[in-house]
Amino acid sequence: MNLAVTVRRPAVAGAFYPADAAALRLEITRCLTPAAVLPSVQLPASAVAGAAARGRLKALIVPHAGYIYSGPTAGRAYAEIAAQRSAIRRVVLLGPTHRVAVKGIAVPSVASFRTPLGDIPLDRTAIDALAGLPYLVTADAPHAQEHSLEVHLPFLQTVLENFSLIPLAVSQTTVVEVADLIDRLWGGDETLIVASSDLSHFHTYAEAQQIDNDTVAHILKLELLTSYEQACGAMPINGLLQVARRRGMSIGRLAQCNSGDTAGDKSRVVGYASFGLYETPQTQTSLGPALLASARQAIAAHFGAAQPNVNHAAYASPGATFVTLTLDGQLRGCIGSLEAHRPLGDDVRANAQSAAFRDPRFKPVSAEEFQRLKVEVSLLSKPVTMQFASETDALSQLRPGIDGIILVAGAARSTFLPQVWEQIPEPRQFIAQLKLKAGLPANVWPEGIKLFRYEVQKWKE
Repeated sequence: MNLAVTVRRPAVAGAFYPADAAALRLEITRCLTPAAVLPSVQLPASAVAGAAARGRLKALIVPHAGYIYSGPTAGRAYAEIAAQRSAIRRVVLLGPTHRVAVKGIAVPSVASFRTPLGDIPLDRTAIDALAGLPYLVTADAPHAQEHSLEVHLPFLQTVLENFSLIPLAVSQTTVVEVADLIDRLWGGDETLIVASSDLSHFHTYAEAQQIDNDTVAHILKLELLTSYEQACGAMPINGLLQVARRRGMSIGRLAQCNSGDTAGDKSRVVGYASFGLYETPQTQTSLGPALLASARQAIAAHFGAAQPNVNHAAYASPGATFVTLTLDGQLRGCIGSLEAHRPLGDDVRANAQSAAFRDPRFKPVSAEEFQRLKVEVSLLSKPVTMQFASETDALSQLRPGIDGIILVAGAARSTFLPQVWEQIPEPRQFIAQLKLKAGLPANVWPEGIKLFRYEVQKWKE
């Protein structure tokens, strides 16, 4: 096989970082040395110590600009790996596409990625095992000139021993799809997840600080970002944050600055921050089984049945759930929250009891029925407002099987979970039935109607 098609060669060496191996090693060493980091970039020692005490590092969010701009901020993140360098044998690297867009998430066909420090083998076995996922495409063009992945490789080659790489160019996709892919590649102690992103672009120094501080505050609460203006890698970040919330992980900011602090003009800057995400023994248990057990436990408590208490680290954070009950394959109750307004653990327990005993469409579940009930729990993302000019325009934007939709028209309000697409796969009928559910005529498009979309992660007994 021709070497040219089995190796992805460096595209930004000599521009974003030195092309000479010796010079590159010196630059990496500078970025990894805390004393070399500007005071505005470095966190207090107490904050660094707190990060190390959070648990085992599992994932990083790291900027991807030229090293003279964001290198120290990236270096602070990669220095965090030191204690686990011998354990990590695989890196899942996700970054946004800046040059070539594709529908979905792109993996390359090559066998390795090259930098001035040598070649990094791809985990072709893991990549090939993902074949068939509807959102994953094999395409080399999105990777060929993409810097958002490449700039991390020399850091990884320096701080890790032998490792393989799974490079993912995240383009026209959804939070649910990115989170699903991260979950599939999560692995154990041998796998590190890295999401690549800068923050705001081309504001004044003071404006950027205000915008970036707000963005950082959202990330530290594991809240999904709502705009690419906050971060060019908002989609990789959001996918990782969604998984982190589900798994009850902790997060810490490791460094933050903008290009005005390092090598740029303060009249037009780019923001940077790095974060570590950490697992504890408790968070390594999947959230899904815990939610299902809590829902069933809450219903059982109504009948006086004693069951072991279920808890999870994610339960303390706000969360929005729907609990769906079926009996012999038929709907028996469904109640939920459209927005997170209370701790996740409280929300799933309350919605389980409401679905069983307070759904106005059904009589309360009996003790005999409870034994045969099947429980499904959906965890909702934050609803996002849809922009459209007409009903036809709105229908063209719907994503069957992915979107949950909230319809609001005056006092009328209704929602369908994404699961409803299984019964109503045609968008026009989907919206018509949603209007009927809200008490509106199916063939009328009310003035001032609003639509919001959300996505779900779901688990079913």
